[in-house]
Amino acid sequence: MEDQNNYRIQPSDIGILLEAAPFFAGLPSESLELLLGHAVIRSHPANRIILLENDWGGSVYFILEGWVKIRTHNVDGKEVTLNIVGKGEVIGEMAALEEVPRSTDAITLTPTMVSSIPSQDFVSLLHSDPIAGVRLAQLMAKRLRQLNRRLRLREADSLSRVADTLLFLAEGQGKHTEKGIEIPNLPHRELSSISGLARETVTRSLTKLEKKGLIKREDDILCISSLDGLEQIIS
Repeated sequence: MEDQNNYRIQPSDIGILLEAAPFFAGLPSESLELLLGHAVIRSHPANRIILLENDWGGSVYFILEGWVKIRTHNVDGKEVTLNIVGKGEVIGEMAALEEVPRSTDAITLTPTMVSSIPSQDFVSLLHSDPIAGVRLAQLMAKRLRQLNRRLRLREADSLSRVADTLLFLAEGQGKHTEKGIEIPNLPHRELSSISGLARETVTRSLTKLEKKGLIKREDDILCISSLDGLEQIIS
């Protein structure tokens, strides 16, 4: 997918949006029509910046396909991955709500398709439709719960922290198959950044989990064969 593949949403696209972004499901048709009247679908290749920290937020983005890394930098300039989000997630909503510059970068990890909506349209929807407000509150509660869990495990052993990172990714964007739950086989540097561990430690931990039969790595896919097994490691 390339960046020039940008177009305004047509009526025929609404079904695709409802399937890819649960946030829209159940909204009244008049709310959808108003909201999507100015929406644009954009396709981006991997390693493309969608949002820049400190930029003013003119749009809110819904991920229709692909994976996006949310990052910032610490006081030493080192990159810190705060989240990895995928299909169905919303990004850029905080700057829209608070009317302040963006607090993080958002960078595609894989070829990604997003739908962008002007911030003022998004905020107007929240004011006018209680379903949309509840959906956003549920999304924020989920992210807070995930963050609390990661902070609680910050002092745990490395194997537990890597297992928790995989569970975190599976919960957000895992694809259920006959073999188990599939997530992208992300570069170890990304897992290192989100878990707070050295890349070499992540590599060793993944090898241990694979030997235990809890995961299997195949090219671009990492398959989790036992969620319960990973949960037992961190319990």
